[in-house]
Amino acid sequence: MFFEEDRIRAVREMILAEDVTAREAALAKLGPVQRQDFVEIFRAMKGLPVTIRLLDPPLHEFLPTEAAQIDELAELLHVTPARLNARIAELHEFNPMLGHRGCRLAVTYPEIYAMQIRAILEAAAAVVDEGERVIPEIMIPLAMTRAELVRMRQIVDDVAAKVFADREPVPFAFGTMIELPRAALRAPDLASVSEFFSFGTNDLTQCTMGLSRDDAGRFLPAYVESGILAKDPFVTIDVDGVGALVRLATERARASKPGLKVGVCGEHGGDPESIRFFHSVALDYVSCSPFRVTIARLAAAQAAVAAKGAHAGAKTA
Repeated sequence: MFFEEDRIRAVREMILAEDVTAREAALAKLGPVQRQDFVEIFRAMKGLPVTIRLLDPPLHEFLPTEAAQIDELAELLHVTPARLNARIAELHEFNPMLGHRGCRLAVTYPEIYAMQIRAILEAAAAVVDEGERVIPEIMIPLAMTRAELVRMRQIVDDVAAKVFADREPVPFAFGTMIELPRAALRAPDLASVSEFFSFGTNDLTQCTMGLSRDDAGRFLPAYVESGILAKDPFVTIDVDGVGALVRLATERARASKPGLKVGVCGEHGGDPESIRFFHSVALDYVSCSPFRVTIARLAAAQAAVAAKGAHAGAKTA
């Protein structure tokens, strides 16, 4: 059995790897456990679509920062604390949420995404062989250019060709998160190589408004109390700014690719006021934390009823 400690060790071995060969050796340990994770997810979903976002966090988040933890990990990995500290220093970023994360990791380390994609597709094939329907959706985080998605799609296609070389392929969708203002403004470019969009409204809010979700809590209450902002933009979407980008991107993308599936992932997907806005933009779905699903369903139903009533009233008039 692949214990959680072994999984963590393999992740950290991958991060500490000096070259592609060492990195692929660590990834080979992670591949089977990732595949089993996806097998269990596909089984649980019983034929419903499963959207899987590929690795998004910056690599430094997987390494410790306290001296005692660094010493313990160094012993576990059979490296010196100095070597580990050097790698931690190499990975340090002043603003990691705008740094080496998301698909940028796969531009420099394509083997990481290749491992995840293989795990997804092999898991899908295994569950299909059990007689179940599987609908995988592979989602690329933090893309801002068509060129990034073209490169990511090539990784996906190369892996798929190997996985399905001797068997019937399992259909899957390829899409991206829209988290950056440039991605929203260039939505038709990204739509040309995507089957779906999912707005990551948390990061889109950070980047559009210049607010850090981790730090803005120190002053945002004063903005709301004084009326500068009507609501906390991380709770209820900023319709005039962030929302305008969501609407613009959706309209432009669907103008170039009619029928493009578009939705939202993030906490805004569980906020009733935000859901009403997303309905007005004609998004296909919202997603949110499990404990907010009931509220989200009610808000979505109310938005649909209200829109239907307004449409009927307009026809009568």
